[in-house]
Amino acid sequence: MSDNKDLYRDNKQTGSLLDEMNLDNKNLQNIGVEILPVHTGGTVHAKRIPGKFRMFKWITASFWISLFVFPYLRWDGHQAILFDLANRQFHIFGLTILPQDIWMLAMILLFFALLLAASTAVAGRLWCGYFCFHTVWTDVFTWLEEKFEGQPNKRMRLDQSKMSFEKIKIKAPKIAVWALIAFMTAFSFVAYFTDAYDLWARLFSFEWGSTETIVILSLTISTFFFAGILREQTCIGFCPYARIQGAMIDTQTVVPAYDNERGEPRGRMKRVKPGEEAPDLGDCIDCNLCVAVCPTGVDIRRGQQFGCITCGLCIDACDSVMDKLKKPRGLIRYASLAEFAGQKLPPLFKRPRVIVYTAIMGFAGAMLVYGLLTMSPIDLKALHERSPLFVQMSDGSIQNKWTIKVVNKSNEVIHADISVTGPAGLTYVAGKQITIQPGNVGSTTLLVRIPKNNLTETSTPVYIHVKDLNNDEISADYETAFLSPKKR
Repeated sequence: MSDNKDLYRDNKQTGSLLDEMNLDNKNLQNIGVEILPVHTGGTVHAKRIPGKFRMFKWITASFWISLFVFPYLRWDGHQAILFDLANRQFHIFGLTILPQDIWMLAMILLFFALLLAASTAVAGRLWCGYFCFHTVWTDVFTWLEEKFEGQPNKRMRLDQSKMSFEKIKIKAPKIAVWALIAFMTAFSFVAYFTDAYDLWARLFSFEWGSTETIVILSLTISTFFFAGILREQTCIGFCPYARIQGAMIDTQTVVPAYDNERGEPRGRMKRVKPGEEAPDLGDCIDCNLCVAVCPTGVDIRRGQQFGCITCGLCIDACDSVMDKLKKPRGLIRYASLAEFAGQKLPPLFKRPRVIVYTAIMGFAGAMLVYGLLTMSPIDLKALHERSPLFVQMSDGSIQNKWTIKVVNKSNEVIHADISVTGPAGLTYVAGKQITIQPGNVGSTTLLVRIPKNNLTETSTPVYIHVKDLNNDEISADYETAFLSPKKR
C-alpha cells in the first residue's frame, strides 16, 4: 500500500502537461470536456457531477434519515424503538426483547457481519461506498460546503487564503450548519436510549444527566471532526476495514477498474496538421476528471488502492467524457481482474467463499426468524429445589418443590395463574396469583405431590402451565422432571 501522497500526481508535471495543450485544450472545452488538475495534497475537494452512481449514493444515503425519524415514532402509547438499558429491555414496535433473548442479537450481528464479508467478496467495498455512515455524513457535509463556498477550485483558494473577515463570513454559516447536523446526529442517537420527547423537554429546562450530556457533546464533536475536518483521511488512515479488504477480495471480485489495454497510452487529443501522422493513443485523454470526483483523491488508473471505497463516481466521470468524445463507455467500469485477464466470471453459486458466507447468513437468518415467530409475551422457568430433591410425606406421597419465575415481555401488566399436569393423583399447591409489571420478573413457590404407587420411574415428566387471567392467548408451558426414590 502506497503512502497517501502517492495518490496525487505531481503538481509540476500536471502544469507542464496543461502548458503543452494550448489549442488542444480549447478543442476539448468546445465539446464540453474540462481538463482538470488533480489534488496536490491537503484536504480533498472533490468535484460533483451527475450520474447513475451518484444517484444511487443519494438513494442509499436516504436510509440514514431513519436515524433522525424513528425515535419520534410511537407504538401503543410508547416510543416505538427504545433501548432501555437501565431496565435491560429493548422495545421494537411492540416487541420487547429481554436479556433472555440476547441470542437473537447475536444472530443479527452474525448475519450482518457475513453480509459484509459476502458483499465485499462479490463487489468490493460496497458498504464503504454507499452505506457507511461516515461516507454519507462526509458526502452531506461536502455538499453543503459546495453550496456555501462554491466549486472545488474556489474552495481550495479560500482554504489557502489568509484569515480575514471575508473568509470568516463565508465559512461561518457552513460551520454553523455542520454543527447543527452533528448535534442532531448525537441527540438522535441518545434518543434511542431514553424517551425522545422527554429528552427535548429536559434540554430546554437544563435537566440533562451527566451521562447524557457527556455522550451528546462527545458525539457532536466527533461527528463534526470526522465528517467535516478529517473526511477522507478517516477512510485512508483510521478505518481498519480499508486494510483488511485485501484479504476479503480475490481476482473474481468486481470493483471499479481502469481498462489499461483500451486506455493506454493516454494523451491529449491533438489537432493533426497536414502531413503529420496521428499519434497512436488510447481512449484516455488524461483529463483527470476521474481523480477530481474521487472523494478520497484516488487515481483509479494506477490500479486498486486501499483508499478506493468503490463508490463508482469515477465511472460516472469517465462515462460522461466518453459520451462527449463519442466513444464507447466502460473505460472505467465495474470489472474483475479475471475479466481483464480474459477469463469468464463464474456464477455466484459456484464460488466457494460466497457459498460459505451465504450458508452462514442463511442459518443466522433462519434462527432469527424462528426466534421472532416463537417469541412469547411471557417466559416461564422452573428451578427445582436441590436440597432435598424430594420429600416423602406422612401419607406416603412424594413431594417436589420448585421456584417458578415468570418474565413479562409484553407492555401490559400480566396476572399469571399457574397449573400443573402429570401422572394420576397429582396435586399441587402454588403461591398466590402473580402480578407482573411489563418487563419485570415475578416468582412464586410451587409444591407438587404424587402418590408413591403412581410413580414407576425415579424421574417422571410433569408439565407446568402459566396463563394470563386477562388474556387466554398469553400462555407458556414448561416441562420438568418430578424426582422420587428408587423402587425396591
